[in-house]
Amino acid sequence: MTAFDPTFTLALHQLAANPTGADYLDRAIASVRAAAAQGANICVLPELFRSPYFCQEMEPRHFDLAEPVPGPTTERLGKLAAELGVVIVASLFERAMAGLHYNTTAVLDADGKLLGKYRKAHIPDDPLYCEKFYFAPGDSEFPVFQTRFAKLGVLICWDQWFPEAARLCALKGAELLVYPTAIGKIASEPADEQARQLDAWRTVQRGHAIANGLYVAAVNRVGVEAGIDFWGHTFCAGPQGELLAEADDRTEATLLVQCNRAHAADVRNMWPFFRDRRIDAYDGLTTRQLPTPGKPED
Repeated sequence: MTAFDPTFTLALHQLAANPTGADYLDRAIASVRAAAAQGANICVLPELFRSPYFCQEMEPRHFDLAEPVPGPTTERLGKLAAELGVVIVASLFERAMAGLHYNTTAVLDADGKLLGKYRKAHIPDDPLYCEKFYFAPGDSEFPVFQTRFAKLGVLICWDQWFPEAARLCALKGAELLVYPTAIGKIASEPADEQARQLDAWRTVQRGHAIANGLYVAAVNRVGVEAGIDFWGHTFCAGPQGELLAEADDRTEATLLVQCNRAHAADVRNMWPFFRDRRIDAYDGLTTRQLPTPGKPED
């Protein structure tokens, strides 16, 4: 199978929360091997999959978890990708230099080559998501990677709420957007609020699929880790926002999803959003706030 074939198969690896602090690299490798044996072409792992989600607290010792990219993990996963003939998308804690770290996803092609990396652009700072303490904002300008099987856009977790990032990847030719993710419920929030947040998370990403006529996949962890109950619900949506597969909120799972680039092209022809974009009218998108006509600004 090559990038010219009409279909490719995604494997979305929903891994369990990691309250013990174990290194999940071997566990992830076993999951990729199992998916490849079932015909997977592109394997996507959750955000920061090797370790616990350490960003729940601001603790300098967690910088010891960081590594260079390329580095030992990409070397090991590159050998695995070449052995199995699959693309691997792996989210890592990158140490660029002392005092400079990124939330980074590496893309390894099916020959084992590191095609490149994406550094998370939008960095949250919320209760139990203290990412600004650890990560600088990414400088990757939303790259798109031509893998053996598909042209792939990679964004990470908090990026999934921003339509601009998805659109820029689509304009660069992405056929598929993947979002390695670590998100869940906080126990102190009421149940109805938790439900609204989950529904909003799913809905906004289905909207990216529709607005850009491509496949979108979000890959989360699941289970309780310190103050977060990771809600799972790893899913893939088609180019009309249709849910093609979704995991539950309690168990590890690997979803295998067949994607059809010819179908995505037909949808784009039927709903020609790219043709009808008013690129002459969007200058305001590069400002923080537009003035309200007739109203003095504060």
